[in-house]
Amino acid sequence: MKTKSVKKVNVITLGCSKNLVDSESLLRQLEVNGFKVMHDSNSPSEIVIINTCGFINDAKQESIETILSFEELRNNNVIEKLFVFGCLSERYKEELEREIPVVDKYFGTYDLKELVESIGGHYKTELVGERLITTPKHYAYLKISEGCDRTCSFCAIPLIKGKHKSRPIEDLIKEAEFLVNKGVKEIILIAQDLSYYGLDIYKENKLAELIDKISDIKGLQWLRLHYTFPAKFPMEIIEVMKSKDNICNYLDIPIQHVSNKLLKDMRRGITKEQTYDLINYFRKEIPEMVLRTTLLVGHPGETDEDFNELIDFIKFVKFERLGVFTYSEEENTYSAINFTDDIPSSVKQARMEELMEVQRDISMSLNTNKIGRSYKVLIDRQEGEYFIGRTEFDSPDVDNEVIVKPMNKKLKIGNFYQVKIKSAEDFDLIGELE
Repeated sequence: MKTKSVKKVNVITLGCSKNLVDSESLLRQLEVNGFKVMHDSNSPSEIVIINTCGFINDAKQESIETILSFEELRNNNVIEKLFVFGCLSERYKEELEREIPVVDKYFGTYDLKELVESIGGHYKTELVGERLITTPKHYAYLKISEGCDRTCSFCAIPLIKGKHKSRPIEDLIKEAEFLVNKGVKEIILIAQDLSYYGLDIYKENKLAELIDKISDIKGLQWLRLHYTFPAKFPMEIIEVMKSKDNICNYLDIPIQHVSNKLLKDMRRGITKEQTYDLINYFRKEIPEMVLRTTLLVGHPGETDEDFNELIDFIKFVKFERLGVFTYSEEENTYSAINFTDDIPSSVKQARMEELMEVQRDISMSLNTNKIGRSYKVLIDRQEGEYFIGRTEFDSPDVDNEVIVKPMNKKLKIGNFYQVKIKSAEDFDLIGELE
């Protein structure tokens, strides 16, 4: 009897860690349905699924270029099926169908069930919360909600993802336990906005309760918080962070700007004075806390005075981790409708580079102060003779790393070691095992 061949499916993920979680859920569904699954693979496969990003223009362009890179393969039947889902096709489905018809079918961000069934599988609701981990097995992301109720003028996320939708606490605990049982030692909480968690389904903020319960899971060594919103920040989480040793003293809180005029135009719901008060509160309550932020330069109407105010703010606050974006006009956002994109791209780029130069000096100074100190380091990978890890103050892919000289000892990826810092670079530390 002739055996049925197993179809290979390659899922390609673009964009953020929230997209990665969606791809991991899809991979698990496909695996249980008998497909041979691959992620971001260069190996041949019968089916390719592209998980797209549509956040800003650069991300859109990357998504479109990735789809087009498979166009010839699909036209020549080198691959049997080409599917696209995610943020870009959620927002631009009709345009994509018209402009790139070679794709067999486009799906939105919430259409995993339909996508699985289009490939010939059966979507299994009992698997919700289970994923095929694509990160190194010792850390994983946990998405606690989708969508966003904020009204930031420049952001297209609410147009793509819709209103904020929290996941129930019991579902998140179950998924977190699943991850830890798979060997995950660090869970990174993600969402468009962690700070809003629970307000929609519980009618009160439940972030503090959620992190308290997740931190109690046996075997979880680090719990990290990403993407908290500064306006109406849920202060009660600070007390939980102080009381739990395995909650990292790390907070990702995108400030975006500090000029009151720009904060108002951006519809951020917070003032310069409130921003300073918030940061002072964090550092008073948890002096060792590391703050990561993102800033947006080149928003319509940003003057040299506004930008200089931002520079002074960064020099004064000295964020430990910082990223900068240039304004990208996104259609149908408040800024696109109500303002003219009046700042040349060259000026936006120059402002971004100037901010990052300021941050480079700050980071170098802060890193130099760590020389001679010892830190608990989680090893992520090996590069040549060195091992690369992170402290609790650093998130994967976006923050500083610790380059560890093994000193004739073989280190194990995914394990923790005490490392003494011997020297420093702008954004990295170099250390040796104690």
